[in-house]
Order: sequence, then C-alpha cells, then structure tokens
Amino acid sequence: MAWILIIFLILLGGLIAPFGDLLGTKIGKARFSILRLRPKKTATIVTILTGGFISAISIGLLLLVSEEFRQRLFVDIPFLQKTLDESKKALIPLQEERKKLEDKINNKERELNKLKSDIKGFRRGNVVIKRGQTLFIAEINSNSNIKLALAEIYNEADKFVQKIVIPNNKEAKNILLWRPSDITKIESLAAKGGDWILLIKTATNVLRGDNYVFVSPNLLENKLIVRKGDVIKSSILGKSDLNQKSINSKIQSLLRETRDEIISKGSQANEIKTRGNFVKKIRDFLKDNQNIKFKLEIVSLRDSKTAEPIAVEINILKIES
Repeated sequence: MAWILIIFLILLGGLIAPFGDLLGTKIGKARFSILRLRPKKTATIVTILTGGFISAISIGLLLLVSEEFRQRLFVDIPFLQKTLDESKKALIPLQEERKKLEDKINNKERELNKLKSDIKGFRRGNVVIKRGQTLFIAEINSNSNIKLALAEIYNEADKFVQKIVIPNNKEAKNILLWRPSDITKIESLAAKGGDWILLIKTATNVLRGDNYVFVSPNLLENKLIVRKGDVIKSSILGKSDLNQKSINSKIQSLLRETRDEIISKGSQANEIKTRGNFVKKIRDFLKDNQNIKFKLEIVSLRDSKTAEPIAVEINILKIES
C-alpha cells in the first residue's frame, strides 16, 4: 500500500507541475497582474502557489489513505513535543546538580593542590621528631591516684617536648594533644592493679616551631624482661673461627639476636649496654687457648624491667672436647 501511495504522489506531482508552469507562462504572456504586481512577479507567485497546492494535495492524500501517517502527525508528534518539554524541565535540576558537583570537584582539586603544596613545604621543613618516636616514658603504680599521676606525666612530657619543638617560646603551654578516649582506656587498665609503663609516642612528624604535637599514649605492663646472670644468647665457635674477623662478626650477630630477643619479650629499651673491654678479654683468652672450641655468651648484668636499659657482658668459655 505504501509503495502504491508513493508512486501515485510522484505521478500526481509530475502531472500538476507542468500545469503550474504552463499556468504561470500563460499569465505572464497575458500580462495579468495581482495586487498591482508586475506580470512577471505575478507569474512567479502563481507558480509558487501551484507548488504549495501540490504539497497540500500530497499531505491530504496521505491523511486520507494512511492511518499510520495520521497517528504519527496528530498523536505521536504532540506526544513527543510534550515529552521533550518535560525532559527539558527535568533537565534543569540536573544541570543545577551538575554545576554543584563541578563546584565541589573544583574545590577538592584546590584542596588537593594546597595539600600537595603543604607536603612539599613539610618535606623541606626541619623535622625534629619523627612519627612513632617515643617522647616520654613514665612508671605508673596502680596504688597511686591515676588521674593525678597522668596529669603530672603530661606536664613533664609537655615541658620536655617544648624544649625540642619551640625552645625559644617560654610562654607556650600544653602543646601535647592526645585523645580523651586514649586516657579513658589507660585509666581503665591501670585500675586493674599492678605496675605499668606509660609510653608517649608521636602520631605524626613534628617540625621545629609547630604549635601542637599529636601524641599516642600506650600503657604496657612493667614486667621483668631479664634477670641478673641470665644467658640471653650464646654461640659456639670452632677452630676455623679463631680469627679476629670471624669473632667480631659473631659478636655483632649475637648482639642483634639479643636485641631481637628482649624486644620479643616486651622491652622498650633503646639500646643494649655492654660492660668492660670484652674485645681485649677475648683476645687474651685466645692467646692461651688455641685449637679448641669455645662459646660466646651474652649475660645480663642486672634485673631489667620493661622500660629499663639492658646491661650485658660478653663472656668467652672453653668447651671441653
């Protein structure tokens, strides 16, 4: 049906077009005038009207013959126009939301750029305390007033940190900042009884001149780590190890193992102190004892608790074959 209609419209247009052209020519030759126009312009208007007549007939036939065309023209197009208008109205708040989102993104980018700039400045700054560094160690006895003890520890730690961070500002007070929840937790643990060690560590890197230092307090049990006379680590050396290089290497290895051992037991000591000239003692021992096996021992010189330094001596012993 559609193909027949299209062919019919083509034929109709082809028949009417020559008629319009002929009519325009006749009017032009007859010197006919409309609205006092020149005959040539009148002929042109007649030709245009003829073309419009062709279009009107084509549309009329389509409306008359094609139900689908009528549906599209009188139902679908108004519906689409209404939908388009509603979509435009719905788009307005979305455009406003988009603008707000773009503004937020721009603000975040500015904040990020500022943060990058601050980081660059931070890296160039004079770091006087590193993140995680232990600032202060104090003992707490559960028999004492916990709140009062914490206040005294805080004041001492605050003064100590001020000397490092802002030594020239004598009027500064309370530059240490810690979370109240940390203090509540510490008070709850200490109330259970026993002896404790309070460690105050920095939560961030600290630059010279900073007004505040964020810290993280931690409560540890003040327990015995080693007793006097305990052999913490030992190692046996054979005949092939009787040279200075091998012995020095073995001593360094034993000291590292000792350090790892006391840390695993909970020690907070920063270093291991050795007593006496153990190098000379070992050298003198080897002069009198050649071609034998011997043992190196790291021996504790005193009882040491959690926060106390570890003092040791290095003994060399002959092993009977």
